[in-house]
Amino acid sequence: MDEHPDDSDVIRARDIVVARGDRRILDGLSVCIPRESTTLVQGRSGAGKTTLFDVLGLLATPTEGVLEVDGTDAASLPERKRARLRRETLGFVFQDFQLIDDLSARENARLPQEHANEVDEAWLDTLFDRLELTGVSDASPRTLSGGEKQRVAIARALANRPAVVLADEPTGQLDPETTEAVLDLLLRMHREAATALVVISHDPRLAGRFDRTLVLEDGRLSASDDRNR
Repeated sequence: MDEHPDDSDVIRARDIVVARGDRRILDGLSVCIPRESTTLVQGRSGAGKTTLFDVLGLLATPTEGVLEVDGTDAASLPERKRARLRRETLGFVFQDFQLIDDLSARENARLPQEHANEVDEAWLDTLFDRLELTGVSDASPRTLSGGEKQRVAIARALANRPAVVLADEPTGQLDPETTEAVLDLLLRMHREAATALVVISHDPRLAGRFDRTLVLEDGRLSASDDRNR
C-alpha cells in the first residue's frame, strides 16, 4: 500500500518487517495515521494484526523499517525513551481488558496519569461521566460486566489525552448489543478528545464506521476496496 506522509500524520510506518525465523509476519508494510482520523484494520486470524498493534504501539521493535511517532524516529529509540514516548503519545484498549482486580475502576483508569506523575482528577471525572462509569468508580473489575470493563479500559486509554488510541479486538469478548455501544463510545470519545483512533479487529460488525478500512494480508496493508482490482 502506497502512503504519502504529510505533516498531519501522527504515525508513519514505512517498509516495516517483522520476522520470526524464516517467516515474515509483516513484510514491507507501510501506513500513515493522520491526526484525529479513524482507521479500521481487518484481516483473518493469524494475519499479524496483533503484531501490527504491538509495532504501532511501541510494544515491539520491527526487524526492519522506519517508524515515526509524533515526529520522533521511534524504531531506533532505547527502551526508556520508547516507554516515555509511548506513555505521552499512545493510549491502549486491549481485547482482554488488562484491568488490575486489586484496584478500583477509577484507580485502573488513573494508572497512566500516575506513571506520568500528572494526575488530573477533573479529566477523570469527565471521562467517567461521558462513559457512564460514575456509579462504578469504586468497584472492583471482578464485579463489572464485559461492557463496563471495556469502558474502564477506554477511560484508561484516554487518561493522558493521547494523540492516538490503539484498540486490539476491542469488541472480541462482547455480545452484539454491547459491541455497538462500545463502538459508539470509542468513536464519540475519539471526537471529543481529538485523538486518532486505530482499531484492529476481524469483527465484520465494525465495518463502515471508520474514515477508512485497511486489510492486512500477506504481511502488507491494502485499502479494502482495492483488494479485487
